[in-house]
Amino acid sequence: MTKLAITGHRGLPNETEQLVDTAIRQEIANLSEIVGISCLADGADSLFARAVLDHGGELVVIVPAAQYREGLPEDHHSVYDALLARASEVVRLSHVESTSQAHMEASLEMLSRADRLLAVWDGKPARGFGGTADIVKAAEERELHTTVIWPQGARRD
Repeated sequence: MTKLAITGHRGLPNETEQLVDTAIRQEIANLSEIVGISCLADGADSLFARAVLDHGGELVVIVPAAQYREGLPEDHHSVYDALLARASEVVRLSHVESTSQAHMEASLEMLSRADRLLAVWDGKPARGFGGTADIVKAAEERELHTTVIWPQGARRD
């Protein structure tokens, strides 16, 4: 069984989301048993979670803080709720506020449970503490195998 965590950019343009979704699905297509580990943020996290569930895998959700959902875009709440309801396990960290520190700790918790990391990453530095580049660096420090996904034609706003 492969335990696969996800990190990646949020707020991707629709065209990039489609490219990333296809690339994630191709990456997991040959895995027979998979446990996906995600925080279910908009963007890469949710695309990954859907792909894992569609593939017949299990989903473990790490919730960084009690107010995490409220900090996500309002139009993502129904997606978050639907994916959370399908999780085989939900791990809730003790933070109340959804801060960068809480997000970083949630990502480190994901890494501690994973055999591999998928990173939907353009290769640029993090825009804030706990961003994708920070998680990739933390995975490298732990010698966790990381696969970077950034399809040709993908872009960030």
